[in-house]
Amino acid sequence: MLTGIGLLLSIVTALVIAQGHFLAGGLLVLFAGIFDMFDGAMARARNAATTFGAFLDSTLDRYSESIILFGLLYFALQQPGLQNVFWPALHEQTWMISFIFLAMVGSLMVSYTKARAEGLGVECKSGLLARPERVIILAIGLLTGNTGILVWTLAFLAVFSNVTAVERIISVWRSTQHQPAASPVEVETAGHSSTGSASQHDTSTNNCPLPMAAAANDAQESDIRPVPTSIPPLSGGLHQE
Repeated sequence: MLTGIGLLLSIVTALVIAQGHFLAGGLLVLFAGIFDMFDGAMARARNAATTFGAFLDSTLDRYSESIILFGLLYFALQQPGLQNVFWPALHEQTWMISFIFLAMVGSLMVSYTKARAEGLGVECKSGLLARPERVIILAIGLLTGNTGILVWTLAFLAVFSNVTAVERIISVWRSTQHQPAASPVEVETAGHSSTGSASQHDTSTNNCPLPMAAAANDAQESDIRPVPTSIPPLSGGLHQE
C-alpha cells in the first residue's frame, strides 16, 4: 500500500513540477520519498516482507524517480527562452534538458549496477549518491524556486549519479579480482558430477530401476510378431512396429 501511494504521489509531484510550482514540488518530493523509504521498513516490522515485495519496491522506485524527472523535462521543453542569472551559460533550456537526461541515466545505472552485482553474488553498496541522497538533493533544488539553482542541482545529479555508477563498477571489479578462478581439478570434478547425473538418469525409465525397465522392454519385445513377405530381400519377414 505504501509503495503504491508513493508512486501515485510521484505522479502528482511530476504534474506540479511540470506547471512550474517548484516549492510545492519540492515538498511533495520529500513527502513521496518518505513512503518510498519506509515501505520496506514497515513490511519488515510487520513480518510481512516478501521477495516479490522487495522486487516491486525497487522497480516502482525507478518509475517514481523517472516520472519526477519527466515532470522537470516537460517544464524545460515549455521554456525556450529560459535564462537565469544563477546560470551563466547561454541556452539554459538545452543545458537543463541535457542534465535531466543524464541524471535519469545515472539514476537507472546506479540501481542496475547494484542489482546486477547482487544477482552475481557480489555485494555492491558503495557510491556517493544512492536514492535517498538523490531525493534530498533534488528536493533542495526545487525548494529554492530558482530555475538557475535548479539547473545547477540537475548538473550535480547528472555528474555524480554517473560517478556513483562508475564507483560501483570499480567496486565490483575489485571484488571479483579477489575471487579465485576455478581450478582444472574443480572443472573435471564438476564434469564427472554432471556425467554421473546423466548416467544415473539413463539407468532408469519412468522412475524405475534398470532391471524393471529391461523387463518392461522384454515384455514389449515379446508382443512383436513377424509379418510375412514375399519380397526376396525381406523374405525373413518384417517386424510389426
